[in-house]
Amino acid sequence: MALKFALTSLPPLWAAFGRMAASVVVVFGLTRVERTSLRVDPCERRTLATLGAIFTIQIAMLHIGADWTSPAYAVVLINTNAIFANLIAHFFVPEDRLTARRLGGLALAFGGVCLVFLGKPDAALAPHPALGNLIITSSGFLVGARTVYIQRVVQRMEPSKAVFWQMLISLPFFAGGGWLLNGFELRGPLLGAPLAAIGYQGMVVGGAALVIWVRLLKAYSPGRIAVFSFATPFAGLILTAWLFNEALTPDLLFGLAAVVAGISLASRSAPPPEILSLSLDKFDE
Repeated sequence: MALKFALTSLPPLWAAFGRMAASVVVVFGLTRVERTSLRVDPCERRTLATLGAIFTIQIAMLHIGADWTSPAYAVVLINTNAIFANLIAHFFVPEDRLTARRLGGLALAFGGVCLVFLGKPDAALAPHPALGNLIITSSGFLVGARTVYIQRVVQRMEPSKAVFWQMLISLPFFAGGGWLLNGFELRGPLLGAPLAAIGYQGMVVGGAALVIWVRLLKAYSPGRIAVFSFATPFAGLILTAWLFNEALTPDLLFGLAAVVAGISLASRSAPPPEILSLSLDKFDE
C-alpha cells in the first residue's frame, strides 16, 4: 500500500532504488552495532550472487506490478508468497514436508488466488490490471523461493550480512534500469506522502523488519514462519479502502478469505518449530 504512494512521485525502478538505498543504510548500521563482518569469502560469492539476483528480480517485479494494478489487489497477491514458500520448502526442507491437510489448505488458498487474479480492479488505480496481477503473483512466487533459499543460507551466514549483500547487489541494477527506462524524470514532487512511503519501506519494512524476519528463518522452517504474515492483507485492504477510496468487491474479499484460511491451515499443520541445521547442497548442485 505504501508503495503505491511512492509510485505517484517515482517510476517503479527508481522507487525500488530509493527504498533499497535507505534499507542498505539501516542494515549497515545494524551490522556495525552487532559487529558483524561484511567481508565476503570466496565460497560465499556464488551464494550471495544467487540471492542478489533473486532479490533484484523480485523487487523489480513487485514495483512494476504494483504500478499496473490496484493497491488492494497487489496487497492480496503479493501475500501468495506463503503458498509458494510452503510448496517449495517441501522439496528442500526435510522438516517441512507437505501432508494431506497442508495440501488441502494450499489448494483452498490457490482457489482464492484465482478468484482475486481474475477480478477487475478500479481502472483509475490499475492501468494494466491483468498484467499487473500476473507480475505481482510472480513476485510472490519469487518471495517464496527466496524465503526457502535464504533460510538455508543463514544456517551458515549471519542474517544481517545476507540481507545487506542482497540489497547492495540490487542497487546498480535499479539505478541503471531506472535511468534507461525513465531517465531522471520524476512523476511528481518527492515530498509528503511519497517521501514518507519510501522512508517507511526502506527503513522499517526493508531494513529492521526484514532482518528480524530472516533471523526467525535461521531458527524456524518457512512453513511455520508463514503464519505470521496473515495480518498484512487485512490491514492492507482496510488502508487502501480508506486512503485510496478503492472499492472492496465481493470477489476480492472472498478471495482474500480463502487465501488466508488456506495458508493458515497449511502453516498451522506444519511440523513444530525447531532449530534447523541444513546444508545448501540442493541449491548449489
